[in-house]
Amino acid sequence: MLAIVRCSLLSKNLKIKIYRTIIFPVVLYGCETWSLILGEERRLSVFDNGLQRRIFWPKKDEVTGERRKLHNEELNDLYCSPNIVRVIKSRRMRWAGHVARMGGRGVYRVLMGKPEGKGPLGKPRRRWENNIMMDLQEVECGGRDWIKLAHDWDRWRALVTAVMNLRIP
Repeated sequence: MLAIVRCSLLSKNLKIKIYRTIIFPVVLYGCETWSLILGEERRLSVFDNGLQRRIFWPKKDEVTGERRKLHNEELNDLYCSPNIVRVIKSRRMRWAGHVARMGGRGVYRVLMGKPEGKGPLGKPRRRWENNIMMDLQEVECGGRDWIKLAHDWDRWRALVTAVMNLRIP
């Protein structure tokens, strides 16, 4: 797949279409259920920026005339698409709203169920629900009962949009 993005015979517009229609959906398959830690988010961002850099590579410097690597800010200006981490968080929030409104059905019971027995020693792994709480804190909506909040469709939709539109430094 990377050979297609590096191919000099294809136009940048065609490479962008290939990226949006083939690569991006494959990478994000099932991301609604992922429980990501910061290192995994960084790796996804590096992967996304690397692919975009290969699409728009190389950039000719106006002053020296040499070809140089594009900086992340320049990539964001050239490719006006939301950050991959923002897309994941937005999809996870949207799915959380669906799960919260399901009531007593299977997915809801799995989410709200408490496992029996002892867990492994050490620091507990980050749960999916913890990621939802952290996403809500990013839009200054933390500390509330997100399940009750998800029943108000209009407010929840506004929160999902707010999570998508946050800027990452």
